[in-house]
Amino acid sequence: MLHHASLGISDIERSAAFYDAALTALGYIRVWDDIRPGETGQAIGYGNPGGGDKLAIKHRPDGQRPPGPGFHLAFAAPSRQAVDRFYAAAIAHGGSDNGPPGLRSHYGEHYYAAFVIDPNGHALEAVFNSAE
Repeated sequence: MLHHASLGISDIERSAAFYDAALTALGYIRVWDDIRPGETGQAIGYGNPGGGDKLAIKHRPDGQRPPGPGFHLAFAAPSRQAVDRFYAAAIAHGGSDNGPPGLRSHYGEHYYAAFVIDPNGHALEAVFNSAE
């Protein structure tokens, strides 16, 4: 259904470090970037190796605000260990805890997820929903 999603961010360097680390832990990579130091409108796209972007971060230093309560992005993880790595990388690169890695049985028997807030206030989740 969705082609891609974009998030406004206030600091491209800080956000790039966060998303490079957190998404690499899930097997996603930077698939393109438009970095022009000192200019607004810079952006970075992330996705599967060899594919197009599924998430873009866009430099919007003025008036950038995350969506309100109830909105978050959930990234598919290839394993529980990848969820753990995502969480650790996100926290190490300026994210904050919004729910540590663990089973969320109220979402399903095998629903293993971690929740973080990125440096700009965007709510993110990594989830693995399978009986390994």
